[in-house]
Amino acid sequence: MHITDLPTLNAILNGLCALFLLLGYIQIKQGNIQRHQKCMVGALVTSVFFLTSYVIYHIQVGSVPYPHHNWTRSVYFAILIPHIILAVVNVPFIILLVWRALQGNFERHKKLARYVWPSWMFVSITGVVIYLMLYQL
Repeated sequence: MHITDLPTLNAILNGLCALFLLLGYIQIKQGNIQRHQKCMVGALVTSVFFLTSYVIYHIQVGSVPYPHHNWTRSVYFAILIPHIILAVVNVPFIILLVWRALQGNFERHKKLARYVWPSWMFVSITGVVIYLMLYQL
């Protein structure tokens, strides 16, 4: 694997995370707690792998400017800015969610998850969109 492959890997990891998040949501709504836990561990692990790969890539390559100077540029930044803000804000809340689940404090876990899950899903999906716009357009 070469450093130039990491953006594609990152998009795949973001896509997998979104899939795990969706499946975890479905499982908990169906009352399948163990399947929910497995899906959410999958989301957490893929997010950790993503973050590791993302940091390695950007340490090596630096910032990658958006290459197009047309109408897509505004759309790109309209997606990128909330993506970055929510990605940073999510980290401590995801850690807190995991902590509450591990402690068996499911009532507080559930209350927080109502806000964190949609944000985490948004970050995962927009991560794929950003990749497509930056590297595939």
